Amino acid sequence: MTKHSPFHYFKTSREIIWLAIMLYVRLPLSLRNVGDLLHERGIDVSHETVGFWWKCFGPIFAAEVGRKRRINSIIHSNWQWHLDEAFVKTNGEGHYLWRAVDHEGKVLESYVSKHRDCAAALKFKRNSMKRNGLPRIVVTDKLSSYRAAMMIIVNADQQETGRWVNNRAENSHLPYRRRKRAILRFRRAKTLQKFVSIQALIQNHFNQERHLYSRINFKLRRTAALAEWRQLLSAQI
Repeated sequence: MTKHSPFHYFKTSREIIWLAIMLYVRLPLSLRNVGDLLHERGIDVSHETVGFWWKCFGPIFAAEVGRKRRINSIIHSNWQWHLDEAFVKTNGEGHYLWRAVDHEGKVLESYVSKHRDCAAALKFKRNSMKRNGLPRIVVTDKLSSYRAAMMIIVNADQQETGRWVNNRAENSHLPYRRRKRAILRFRRAKTLQKFVSIQALIQNHFNQERHLYSRINFKLRRTAALAEWRQLLSAQI
């Protein structure tokens, strides 16, 4: 049985679809902003269409990017993890956004929960280790839920806490905060969970840490990342 391309049932070319998704996920733009940018390039689509593309193809693209990067960096990323949680509101209801970040600032796991207790921290930790292996060092703040969860997992001796040592995880929330200001809010926790999971993987792919490289090397790495992105998408045909 022949497997059809996910683009098979769409009249719009795949290049336009991946451009729209890349703009929406990488940059702090709303669906209407993406529609306006495409219109300037002679592409007339509504913001509802852009949202539909993102829901259909965003998880496919992110899964492919995450699979390849996880194979290449699973050993390197397990040296030190930074864990943190941030309070977010979805349609007036409070939730917590948990993040696991490696020592280079790559987001390993994003998880949205209603509570900030031991059960939520334990589920977050188990999901992170299931997808990314076991870390050598875990840096957290002084929230007692982390300690309780790590006692259950039996790796409490790997925990480190202290002032300013967890800035990696704190800074990883910045792309979400910029996006929240652009679209005003997320209306459902399920939508927030889907977006932060996709955004983290694609953001990792295009994050070139420009402060560590010269301008010439940064341009080369950025070009290579874009070429790899196009190659991954062409594999979905």
